[in-house]
Amino acid sequence: MTRKLNRRTFLKYSGIGLSAFAAGAVNLTCDKEAGEKPNIVIFVADDAGWKDVGYHGSEIHTPVIDLLAEEGVELDQFYVSPTCSPTRASLLTGRYPSRFGILGPIAMRSTQALPKDAPTLAEWFHQHGYETAITGKWHLGLRPEVGPNQYGFDHAYGSLHGQIDQYTHRYKNGDKSWHRNGEFIDEEGHATDLIADEAIRFIKNIRAKTKPFLLYVPFTVPHYPLQEEEKWIEPYNNKIENESRKTFAASMTHMDDAMGRILNTLDELKIADNTIVIFMSDNGGQKQWNPSFEYDLKHGPNDMLGNNSPLRGWKTDLYEGGIRVPAIIHWKGKLGSKKVNEVISVNDLFPTLASIAGIGTPDGAKIEGMNLESVLKQNEYLSKRVLYWRTRNQVALRKGDWKLIHNGETPVAGTSELYNLADDPYEEYDLANENMQIVEELKKEMVNQFEMDAENKA
Repeated sequence: MTRKLNRRTFLKYSGIGLSAFAAGAVNLTCDKEAGEKPNIVIFVADDAGWKDVGYHGSEIHTPVIDLLAEEGVELDQFYVSPTCSPTRASLLTGRYPSRFGILGPIAMRSTQALPKDAPTLAEWFHQHGYETAITGKWHLGLRPEVGPNQYGFDHAYGSLHGQIDQYTHRYKNGDKSWHRNGEFIDEEGHATDLIADEAIRFIKNIRAKTKPFLLYVPFTVPHYPLQEEEKWIEPYNNKIENESRKTFAASMTHMDDAMGRILNTLDELKIADNTIVIFMSDNGGQKQWNPSFEYDLKHGPNDMLGNNSPLRGWKTDLYEGGIRVPAIIHWKGKLGSKKVNEVISVNDLFPTLASIAGIGTPDGAKIEGMNLESVLKQNEYLSKRVLYWRTRNQVALRKGDWKLIHNGETPVAGTSELYNLADDPYEEYDLANENMQIVEELKKEMVNQFEMDAENKA
């Protein structure tokens, strides 16, 4: 790989997905945007682990993601929640998902949803002249009345649920999920291709060309069920022995190619230079999957899925493998190529993007993320900050290099583990017993955060 190759040429020489790439070709017309506000494209992978991207040394071929990392800002300590719905809530609100009572995936036929009075990234940017769209997985409300059109998205397409069948586009229990602007639809094709096609359609045809746009593209892969055509699997036949891992790799490469088709559209329309591109995963990789009833038992089991090496833990865990994920911010000619080692949270994206766009943040939004524009542009150093996580049976808090994981539904009852991430990034040595003063200090802050959850839900 070399920076001398533009994205289109780079994809051509990657040797994978040429037919899909050709299908994404667009007219070579300069698309003039009004004003100087940047366009924004946010890609989210579903369950991609730390070592599931090429630039982290993976055996998986992800040339588009790797090029973004090479040319852009690699966020080396980027944190999310350990499961999907909470991370998506944080991305759109800049707040901890536990403030809304979202502690895990919004489950089958649940009525839970992101509160409609929570100011969202899409709603705020829409109010400031942006055209907003989502093509992909929503998972913050499983019914059209709590779908993305109700939260500031002008155009919405994809699945309301998580973990859909990639071809029938139905949820694991058979419920309908695939929609366009809140109306259920039936379409043929793999979800990865359809999501990319709709994103390209939005960029080319749907949006008003006089406005900047915010496009959120949360893919449904590499989350199970793994369903990939042979053209995506074939390159791994002599490279990966385990069949589940092989199909997982194919799913990642398929998604990477879909991202390339979308980015190629920006290049062809000559708007790439004024577009901020973000890539991230919603949580760490999942170890394996054994179905019990899902999809009428047509898919799985999978004995090997993601890879979070060398980090400890998996999806759903509050160890680093569950919450520290690959992440990149790319803005051609504006941010440059570098690796940022500061501790960054998904909560920070809302205030940071709003600052770069020059629109500030909503009054009363209670945003808990930080504006990191100066960190990205001037390499500003962050003093030790506090990050907080909560699931249904664990609570965790990081302050500076210290991280406390509390095993229990509340910070009061249960057991605690303490790690120094500067000395022990792979969480091999529990230091709780020999540092009780630090445990108590972090637990006090944890209790404060826990109480704020209750206050905000009231």
